Amino acid sequence: MQTSESRTIRAVTVYCGSHTPREPLYTQAAQDFGAYLADHAITLIYGGSNVGTMKTLADAVLAKGGKVVGVFTRDLAEAIAHRGVTELIITENLAERKAVMLKRADAVVALPGSYGTWDELFDALALKKLSTGHKLPVGVLNVGGYFDHLIAFIQRSVEVGYTSDAYRQLLTVGTTPEELFAAFAAQPN
Repeated sequence: MQTSESRTIRAVTVYCGSHTPREPLYTQAAQDFGAYLADHAITLIYGGSNVGTMKTLADAVLAKGGKVVGVFTRDLAEAIAHRGVTELIITENLAERKAVMLKRADAVVALPGSYGTWDELFDALALKKLSTGHKLPVGVLNVGGYFDHLIAFIQRSVEVGYTSDAYRQLLTVGTTPEELFAAFAAQPN
């Protein structure tokens, strides 16, 4: 996906839940996001699991003929690794997994999830803030207002002076894949 003067996104790292959510709108959003990636020939890079939203997302990309790279860690039970992905990479630990996922991506997206998703999202944002870190766009797909409290929390951090306004801008927010990727495309390389 590219416009003149915009960034090209050929691969996106996606952080999302390893559990199946109670509300169907989150499962549908993962399916729609996966279909969007496949339809736009964007490779999915994700945690390599065959459970929860991770499985839903990967299967949606694969069902439409897209490419999926799973980055799994030896720390997890091998039985939950998705064996149907295009490429499965096994890392020694979570830190290595996160580094591989960032290195292979052109952008980072968090879908609704829990502690692991939040950890990966904040790790990507903290690394982006560093001058020696990555320069990838980092965003959240704000399905059903899931990230509203996070966005308000970041705003509160700006208000009290812990986060500068410039650093608040490190997180891109979209409510649909189209909106999120349009915002990514508009960002300078």
